Amino acid sequence: MTSVRPSLRVEKALWAEGRTVIACDEVGRGALAGPVAVGAAVMAPRTRRVRVPEGLRDSKLIPEARRAAMADTARAWVDATSLGWATAAEIDAVGITRALGLAAHRALDALRGQGVGFADAVVLLDGNHDYISPVAPLACAVRPIIKGDRDCASASAASVVAKVARDALMVDLHQHEPVYRWERNKGYASLEHRSAIDIHGMSAHHRASWAIAPAPTLF
Repeated sequence: MTSVRPSLRVEKALWAEGRTVIACDEVGRGALAGPVAVGAAVMAPRTRRVRVPEGLRDSKLIPEARRAAMADTARAWVDATSLGWATAAEIDAVGITRALGLAAHRALDALRGQGVGFADAVVLLDGNHDYISPVAPLACAVRPIIKGDRDCASASAASVVAKVARDALMVDLHQHEPVYRWERNKGYASLEHRSAIDIHGMSAHHRASWAIAPAPTLF
């Protein structure tokens, strides 16, 4: 089945109002280990025709072998990108929702460091909940959009940039903790990952506050 292609319908409506679009998407919310990452992608108002890059999708819909190249394409297509992170320890300390907000603010702060202005911006946030504003108010609107990473091309760009960066980090962490096979599962709850936790316990990169179900016994 052909996957849904993102469009610029929402972005164009905001550009017509003179608004800069800053799309944010998270990666790693449901993982058992590793940080959560929030990617941000900036698209200032366009007056010329804009074509969505061929193959750009929500990162989960892009084959793994193609993601790194698509992340490069996405970074070149938008005006700026950034990443924000919250560690497993921070997730344990404040909970996943607030940790997402912390990561998002760090991504947005990184954009400010690149000279991105927020006065005329709208933050498009994938999902149905604004986890950014409760951490600290922004000087611009935050607009959650359900399936934003699927339907809004700017959010798709943020999604693939964040996914590639977090996957690369988990592959690097695998070198230090190979028993958990993070190079394959990227910290998510695969059977082999849960089996390794049953045998070896949790590492410093696991979310210790989470109720991690044991691996099922196979007969």
